[in-house]
Amino acid sequence: MGGPAFDCLSNPLGTVRFMFEKAISAGADPSKLNKSDWGTIELFQKFVYQDGGLQKVPEINQVKLDSIPPNSLVRFRGIVQDMFDSEFYVGVFKDGSTWRTNKYADMASVQMPPDAQVEVWDRRLLYCVPVPGENTWVRDAPCKDDACSNGTPPQQREKRQREPSTSTEDSDMTSAESQDSNEAKRKREEDSSSSSSPMETCERKPNQIEFDPNMPLGETNLLPCLVKMYDCMDAELKLNDIVEFIGVLTFDPELTTPSNDQDAMAHTFIDEDVLSHLPASKVPRLHSIVYRKLSTSSLVSLSNHSEVHLRSLPIKELRESLLQGLKAVFGGDELAAHYFLLHILSQIHARVEPVALGKFSLNLTKIQGGSNMGSFIELLNEAIKELVPCSHFLSLTIEYLNRSSVAPRKNYQTNRLSTGVLQLASGTHLTIDETQLKAGTLNSTGVENVQIFRDLLEWQKVGYDFEYYTMDMPTDIQVLVLSDGKSNIFPADIVVPFRPTSEFSPLSACRFSKQQWRLYLSTMKSYEHTIGKDMQQLLENDMVAARQRDRSVGPEVFGRWLTMARLVSLSFGEKTMSMDHWQIVKDLERQRSERLG
Repeated sequence: MGGPAFDCLSNPLGTVRFMFEKAISAGADPSKLNKSDWGTIELFQKFVYQDGGLQKVPEINQVKLDSIPPNSLVRFRGIVQDMFDSEFYVGVFKDGSTWRTNKYADMASVQMPPDAQVEVWDRRLLYCVPVPGENTWVRDAPCKDDACSNGTPPQQREKRQREPSTSTEDSDMTSAESQDSNEAKRKREEDSSSSSSPMETCERKPNQIEFDPNMPLGETNLLPCLVKMYDCMDAELKLNDIVEFIGVLTFDPELTTPSNDQDAMAHTFIDEDVLSHLPASKVPRLHSIVYRKLSTSSLVSLSNHSEVHLRSLPIKELRESLLQGLKAVFGGDELAAHYFLLHILSQIHARVEPVALGKFSLNLTKIQGGSNMGSFIELLNEAIKELVPCSHFLSLTIEYLNRSSVAPRKNYQTNRLSTGVLQLASGTHLTIDETQLKAGTLNSTGVENVQIFRDLLEWQKVGYDFEYYTMDMPTDIQVLVLSDGKSNIFPADIVVPFRPTSEFSPLSACRFSKQQWRLYLSTMKSYEHTIGKDMQQLLENDMVAARQRDRSVGPEVFGRWLTMARLVSLSFGEKTMSMDHWQIVKDLERQRSERLG
């Protein structure tokens, strides 16, 4: 008995065409298959998510790109940095009496007859970049299969041949594709430099527009990707979403714009103004077949290859061990460690415009300059990198504010969205070091940037500049501000004067591992939280009494206390607030008030 007539991994286009021919044989009308996948998506979903295929699919930024055969199945994980208009292409054409498809490909598999009957379809273009600030324990997490490991995929995969097919025509097509692929690969190997970075393999031609990868945090060692979406499957995606795409890879330095030869119709009808800034030699094309949306919390689970299960761990002991680890980083300041724990557990759980409920930005003050505090800042930054999937450290100066574009701006000359440091995925942690900010004068750009930062902290929104209007993009970024005195630029929810009592130490795990801490934090953040009726009445009574003692205590303070109570409950793994949790909040706030004087 023969093997399967297709190979999703090594020959995805052959699989697509096999399914297309099957649909045509069943009587489907080619002219009406524009928004149909003729069973392709279901087939690939089964291969990837049910049959263990995901571990065999190489990720573009985890292997050397020239080690991946052209037109094979790949993965790309990143955020949607920009969205372009639709691209038109010849979806199907008639070759004699045979209908063929170009779906999930940049060029036709065979030369199209000049008078061929064609159907023009469309697909959406998304410019995606690796997740900004993704920490190394997420990005470099080892896969369970060698095909996903850093470096060249295993030899057996490179030599893998498609199983015998019952379709002679399909076998001939596969053989031709394999020959073309080998020739293209050989040519790339001859032309490439010794550098391992694909972005350095092509020299810029005269008069060619200089390529800007447009990475939010300026990464230089990772590749962006132009993702092509089919069948309106991009409808649920929006800017800054974290997405893992799985599809067909196209990486051809010669593929730029349609040629003038007789087979020009084999190319897509592309937007030359956009794609002239995205050379195929530097931006791989990925034709998405299946994808899944992710969150920063889900990145923790994806990196959890030690099979750590939180249910088997004592949550209270885990919480206490993490607090002790943080206390060492904070030089024995237990109060600061407590507030920091609540801070990294926080996330927006609801929006009642314009208020973002659940945000909990933190301003640590009394961070004077000097080598000692410099050591603390460095150790704190390293601790954050160890605990959260995505983070960024920003040292703020007058010069930076006056010259940088912190929020994205639309460039109508290139028809691209020029990114900024605040184009981050929700769930990213941002540390702003204000200790280097000296006296100086802000220009118009600086004033605008300060307002953008203030809006981020107050409303968790970033204004994207589209020249003729500003679009407020909701986000969820945990912001930690380090300053000497209370920051006048960043209105944090909580101000805690820093009082270390011992030497600063690196974050180190003792009874529990850092992986267990990460899983603890991500899981607690995912819990739904409620307040029982009895607790609601108790909270109301306490808040009325607080208002009577101090008339300055208003709705903002009450909201902050409720957020803290919710976070304290979650830190203990509890989904319902208790009197003990509320008492912890009152004790923390009392100690903080004493420090503030």
